[in-house]
Amino acid sequence: MAAALGAAAIPGLAACGDSSESAGDGAATGGATSASGGGDLGTVTLGSNYSDEVPREALADALSSFGGEVDVNTVDHNTFQEQINSYLQGRPDEVFAWFAGYRMRFFADQGLATPITGVWDEIGDQYTDGFKQASTGDDDEQYFVPFYYYPWGVFYRKSVFEENGWEVPTTADDFEALCQDAQGAGLVPIAFGDSDGWPAMGTFDYFNLRTNGYDFHVNLMAGEESWESDEVRDAFENWARFLPYHQEQALGRTWQDAAQTLVSGDAATYVLGMFVGQQFPDEERDDLDFFLFPEVNPEFGQDTIEAPIDGFMLSTGVENEEGAMALLAHLGSAEAQQAYLESDPNNVGANSDVDTSGYNALQTKAEELVSGSDHITQFLDRDTRPDFASTVMIPSLQSFIENPGDVASLQTEIEQQKTAIFDS
Repeated sequence: MAAALGAAAIPGLAACGDSSESAGDGAATGGATSASGGGDLGTVTLGSNYSDEVPREALADALSSFGGEVDVNTVDHNTFQEQINSYLQGRPDEVFAWFAGYRMRFFADQGLATPITGVWDEIGDQYTDGFKQASTGDDDEQYFVPFYYYPWGVFYRKSVFEENGWEVPTTADDFEALCQDAQGAGLVPIAFGDSDGWPAMGTFDYFNLRTNGYDFHVNLMAGEESWESDEVRDAFENWARFLPYHQEQALGRTWQDAAQTLVSGDAATYVLGMFVGQQFPDEERDDLDFFLFPEVNPEFGQDTIEAPIDGFMLSTGVENEEGAMALLAHLGSAEAQQAYLESDPNNVGANSDVDTSGYNALQTKAEELVSGSDHITQFLDRDTRPDFASTVMIPSLQSFIENPGDVASLQTEIEQQKTAIFDS
C-alpha cells in the first residue's frame, strides 16, 4: 500500500458531500448519493467504503428506513483505507465506515473520532460484551457501532470436493496432500490475488497464529515482539512451504478475479473472508463452504479464527450531531442489519436481536465457529498501527511472495521499520 496522499488527491474523500467520482482502480460509483426515510433529523453525511455492487446496494437497503436524509459519499474500498489518515484530518463526513479493534482505538487516541457512548446507552443491551469491548477506546468510551462480522477461512466448492473425493483437511500435512491432488487434477490448489496488498495479510495471520499461537501474534501486532525472532521465521517458512500451491502472478490479480477461479471450479480452495460469496451467483451460493485454517503446530491447533468486525464511527466537528448519533443508532439496530443481510447474505449480523432463522448454511456455520472459538482476531491491518500495516507490511509481504528465499533479510527490514514507527 502506498504512503497516504493528501485528501485532495481523491475527490471522493476530499470533503463532505463531494459529488465527484472517486479516483483509482474500481473507483466507486459517483460520490454522493442519498437515502432517506423522511423525518426531522436533517441531513447526515456518510463516508462509505461499500464500493462493490452487492454491499453498496445492501447498505442502501439498510439506510432506507432511517428517519432522516443521508448523503452517502462512496469511495473505492482500498482507496478509502489508504487515504483514511488524511481524510479524517481534512473535512471528513460526519459518520464513516470503519473497523473494530486496534485501528478504531488508534484514531480515537489521535482525537480523530468522537465518543458515541450515548449511542451505546441506547443499543448496548442488544450486543454481547465482546462486541462492546471491540468498540471501546483506551479511555473506556465507545467509538464504534458494530454492523456485521465475517470469518476468514479456507473456502471451497462442495461439488468440486465431492467430484474428487476430497475430505476437509485439519492439519497442514493433510492440506498439502489435498493441494498436490488438486495439481494432479489440473486445478489451482489455492486461488490467490494480492494486487490490493491486504489479502496476503490474512494468509500471514493464519500461518503466524497456527505456528506461534494467539498471544505471540497479538503481541507481534502491538510491536512488542521482534520480527527478527525465530517464531516469525518459522511462520514465513511454513507459508513458503505452501507458496508453490498458490495461484501464480498473484500481485497482478484482484481478490475478485481470484474468486472467479473458485466460482468457475478451476481452483480447489481460497483463503479469504466470507465476503467471497459476493462473487457467486445466488443459485450457486449453496455450493460454497469453508473450513478452519488447518493446524500447523499441535500446541495451538485451530484455536483462533479471524473474524473482522465492520461498522461505523463518528468523526470530529460534526455539524448535525443529533442526526449523526441517530444514524449510528439506526445502523446498530437489528432492523438495519437485517435489511443489509437480506441483500448481502455473506456476513453475520452483530446485533444479538438479528433474526438468524433466515440465515443460509454459510452464515449459520460462521456464527457457530466464531462463537465456539477460543480466540478471535480482527485482521493484520486492523490489529496493528495503520501506518505500519500500510507502509511496511504490504510491500514486505508482497516481497516475500515474489522472493520467499530470503526471509532473514526481510525480517531485518521489517523490524527496523517497525522500530522507527512504533518508537516515533
